[in-house]
Amino acid sequence: MTATPVIAIVDDDAPVRHAMGRLVRSFDLAVELYPGGQELLQSPSLGGIACVIADVQMAGMSGFALCEALRARGLRMPVIFMTAFAREGYEARARAAGAACFISKPFEDTEIIRCIEQALGAPRQEP
Repeated sequence: MTATPVIAIVDDDAPVRHAMGRLVRSFDLAVELYPGGQELLQSPSLGGIACVIADVQMAGMSGFALCEALRARGLRMPVIFMTAFAREGYEARARAAGAACFISKPFEDTEIIRCIEQALGAPRQEP
């Protein structure tokens, strides 16, 4: 039996974080919600995370800095970046960081699910 992949959602906007959590759970994936990068890095379950979805612009630690911190610890789980502020160069920076996906808010539910599927390497069934 294969364990259900755990998706970490890191966003300092609580309504967005919780809505994303509900959406991802609706596809029978386990979800852990974090208000910032430091909280994820300090989590005892960090080693069991299959994929990280991180907002690019957050108070304290940006999504890019979080990705760098994960890589510095030798953690190679895929990272999906999302942003409501698609500034020039963000997508290129995300790709350079090895992003599994880069999406702009607002996005369709199907777009984030497609990104998760791509990151995990296996298609999911519709709920």
